Amino acid sequence: MHDRRIVAIANQKGGVGKTTTAINLAAALAERGQTVLVIDLDPQGNASTGLGIEAGQRQLTSYDLILGDVAAGAIIQDTGLQNLSICPANADLASADLELAVHRDRTHTLRAALRQPDLTGGQFDYILIDCPPSLNLLTINALVAADAVLVPLQSEFFALEGLSQLMLTVREIRQSANPALRIEGILLTMYDQRNKLSQQVEQDARATLGDLVLTTMIPRNVRVSEAPSHAVPVLSYDTASRGAIAYRALAREILLKHGKLKAQGELT
Repeated sequence: MHDRRIVAIANQKGGVGKTTTAINLAAALAERGQTVLVIDLDPQGNASTGLGIEAGQRQLTSYDLILGDVAAGAIIQDTGLQNLSICPANADLASADLELAVHRDRTHTLRAALRQPDLTGGQFDYILIDCPPSLNLLTINALVAADAVLVPLQSEFFALEGLSQLMLTVREIRQSANPALRIEGILLTMYDQRNKLSQQVEQDARATLGDLVLTTMIPRNVRVSEAPSHAVPVLSYDTASRGAIAYRALAREILLKHGKLKAQGELT
């Protein structure tokens, strides 16, 4: 079996850098030669827009992956970036939660979809799932389907408050539907090293969560914010920006963790 890794990027709080992380981590992993599929599971479809898939190009979407009887190969689109593909999303997904609620296998539909031959034949090293900003059935599906969950955490007041609910959900899923689910890490985003509050959030997070908090932190960086309006990751938009450098460091940290990199930085 090909050693692919499915990572859900989740936090029920909006505006924490979830989609930004999905896009830029995917681009940074792809830049290192990993084949990456982003599954846009947010009805807003921002990951799709940020990777250059225009609204008119989204005839088949992740809605069809979860609720339609459509082969993944028909839905997956090339982003124009080497090694990086996407399952796009549109507003159709907004009704998916209600439709899943009456589905016999409502928490396992994405997991079943990801076991199609189109997705298990070794063509993807990483599948990153950009979850919606709520703990709804779409997010639950992502957590049931994933090997691990990456949690972006904004460096601001109350950041840790909402985290306990997500951790509780992860624990419940581990005890029932997906015992193999792990925390990939807590990623501090929008970090401003000159700001006392950012430093305090980092200290609190590391004191509370220890090694779960990743070493890499994503700085507050205007280039990261500008890149989506140009429909490219920040790594393409401004390759030398602090944001691009941070996402490359995140990809390296994750690859090292998975034994896909030697400490010197070469792929194994």
